Amino acid sequence: MNARDAVNAIPRETFIPEVIWTYRDDGWSVPVRRDREPERWAELAGSGDSIVIQMDDGRAVEKGAWPTSSSTAPEGIVTVIEALDLRPGMRILEIGAGSGFNAAVLAFLLGAENVTTVDIDRALADHARQALDRAGYPVEVITGDGTKGHAPGAPFDRIVATASVHTLPYAWVQQTVPGGIVLAPWAATFHPDCPLAKLTVRDDGSAEGRFIGPGFYMPVRDQRVSQRVMQETKKRWAKAGHPDCTRYGVTVTPEGQRIWLDSPERHVAPLTEWR
Repeated sequence: MNARDAVNAIPRETFIPEVIWTYRDDGWSVPVRRDREPERWAELAGSGDSIVIQMDDGRAVEKGAWPTSSSTAPEGIVTVIEALDLRPGMRILEIGAGSGFNAAVLAFLLGAENVTTVDIDRALADHARQALDRAGYPVEVITGDGTKGHAPGAPFDRIVATASVHTLPYAWVQQTVPGGIVLAPWAATFHPDCPLAKLTVRDDGSAEGRFIGPGFYMPVRDQRVSQRVMQETKKRWAKAGHPDCTRYGVTVTPEGQRIWLDSPERHVAPLTEWR
């Protein structure tokens, strides 16, 4: 079964929390509560769009400024799963449980026993765990810092992040088998499209690969970048002639990482002041 069939086989709305968020004209986000606005909630939950499920790290109640977790649009999930080149029996670690829907799709394809997902937010992890159990996918859901991976379950054939980074945690490389894939969206520090990096882990402990297309995922909590950085990135990218994100690549070693353009010899210096 292919990725699209798997996404379509699982009712996404069963993973959407009772409270979701939508934008209003003044730029603030406001909650849509299922018990108060059931028709509006159902409209949003049943859409093919990304759905914001948390604002301001869970602190927002009546209005919010910054989205901090979402349920990825189904089309985005298909893109990611196709890029993972999954095969039966593979074991995968997902960074960012969110609503739990992504993990359910992975479990549908690989079996729940082969899927582990981690989220730093306890409320989100608890929601994902309960939603997965109700749907019949008893995936292991870990509450913890996903940038550290999950060493007790390593090694994994695949590690996929559903939150962006500006510095790929080397733990993800360490916890992936040689020949395995690490797939992660990148923060806008060298390209405004927040592209997805697809890295293959090598026998020597390094990983290398290209960016395969736009990502636009929310960041992991300790790797957020400011609006100023994103604006400066766009200016620098324009000055460079608007190169497509697929021309870029990244090499990760125990000593650090290098972003490059067209070939590993053409190093690109991303912005390193995140605020």
